[in-house]
Amino acid sequence: MSNNNQFPSLLHAFFYEWLVEQRNASINTVRSYRDAWRLFLRFAAQRAEKKVAMITLADLTAGEVIAFLGHAEHERGGTIGTRNCRLAAIRSFFNFVATKDPALIAQCVEILNIPGKRGPVSEPSYLDTAEVSAILAQPDRSTLEGMRDHALLSFLYNSGARIQEALDLCPNAIRFESPSCVRLTGKGRKERICPLWPETVILLRKLLERQPRALDQRLFVNRYGQPLSASGVRFKLAAYVKAATETTPTLRGKHVTPHAFRHATAVHLISAGVDVTVIRSWLGHVSLDTTNHYARANLETKRKALEQLGTHEVASSPPSWKRDKSVLAWLDTL
Repeated sequence: MSNNNQFPSLLHAFFYEWLVEQRNASINTVRSYRDAWRLFLRFAAQRAEKKVAMITLADLTAGEVIAFLGHAEHERGGTIGTRNCRLAAIRSFFNFVATKDPALIAQCVEILNIPGKRGPVSEPSYLDTAEVSAILAQPDRSTLEGMRDHALLSFLYNSGARIQEALDLCPNAIRFESPSCVRLTGKGRKERICPLWPETVILLRKLLERQPRALDQRLFVNRYGQPLSASGVRFKLAAYVKAATETTPTLRGKHVTPHAFRHATAVHLISAGVDVTVIRSWLGHVSLDTTNHYARANLETKRKALEQLGTHEVASSPPSWKRDKSVLAWLDTL
């Protein structure tokens, strides 16, 4: 490594001094940025025919970033959302570099001006109540593993928690006494309180009786007592969904992930008539627009609205603008 290569020290300062110390970023944010830079550096090193340790800031041009983003989306098969997350990690670093070395501002500005990519906004796919019940019926609750999986999936559906929020859950965040609730820590370290159904409380109690955990220990763990990973939960869920399709064929056409339970919670709450501002607080959405996205996806709510619209009497007389012949005659002259 060249002694005048300042890139390694800048990257180290970015993660430890700025991201962790100054921004107090969550561990999930740090890991996401770390993974983005791992991929980017390997990509840049391969194209430059260098070792990663020999990469300098001069190698990391705007053109190189654009090429990497295309590689991440098309060759690695990532989504547009993943592409934009990679770009955010890179832009954050170069925004930091611009404050450290004014001589590099021109290079930094070129990279900071790379726009995020807009993708199609599709309606969220969600599970109906029969599909949720079919999936929840699959774990073998006579075993510790099945009891844990059933409790975890039931908790996801009850709380609408993101998968990592659920996996980070410790017993000290649960109020088992009535009124039962759970304290979740979401994006941006924001805490929220979610009510728990009595059935969910019973499942969590039984799990703790079968596999005791300290108040500050993760609740959902594997056979070795280590916290479950999100990828492990997705793997188990895929097996349960496959088994559930035998009794519920509609599941065959759906891509079911742990996040699908969050979608189901939102849509079912809207269908039950719960106000969207309450649902926003329940799910921890920053913007009400995010919650309204679920309202647009709820076909049952749309059907009820259409029925209400059909009950109104049809106007017996034309609107005033049609009755005003002078206005119509004037418009005809235009």
